Amino acid sequence: MTEPVPWEPPLAGTESEHLLAMLERLRTTFRWKADGLDSAGLNLRIGASNLTIGGLLKHLARVEDITFAWKMRGQSPGEPWVSAPLEDTDDWEFTTAADDSPEYLYGLWDAAVARSRDRLAAIVADGGLDQPAHWEWPGRGHFSVRRIVCDLIEEYGRHTGHADLLREAVDGRVGEDPPEGWRPSS
Repeated sequence: MTEPVPWEPPLAGTESEHLLAMLERLRTTFRWKADGLDSAGLNLRIGASNLTIGGLLKHLARVEDITFAWKMRGQSPGEPWVSAPLEDTDDWEFTTAADDSPEYLYGLWDAAVARSRDRLAAIVADGGLDQPAHWEWPGRGHFSVRRIVCDLIEEYGRHTGHADLLREAVDGRVGEDPPEGWRPSS
């Protein structure tokens, strides 16, 4: 019998194990789609869209930090987000990514995901997915940790689909999962 690939969810597990593994699978697939590109590849746009893989890396790094610092625990997401000229738009991440080096963008996303993994592990150990998070919908109550994780899975699902199209346009890379044994090269 072959060893399972690390990003494959369990064949049989608890609901929490499946949910957290699906998030990891999407993170891994997204990172594979983004991996190994130079500035030209990270900044390629197709059609009328302003989306780029570099912009998606920066956006999802922000989403990771906002989700697991502020939404879950009410803590500052840290830099570069605190001093960024953000309003109620994601345009800043997408427009400024073109000015960032590939090393910066990959490092930003990789570090945000590492922090998120640690934060989520601590949250799950401290009460599980059903506990209330800091984030509140005024007049309706607090979101549960589970709901926020589900929202993040949805966010990665959308943006991994965007990365599929962009990466195919860059160099033809297609596929649902990274090849067995893959590790980020950049």
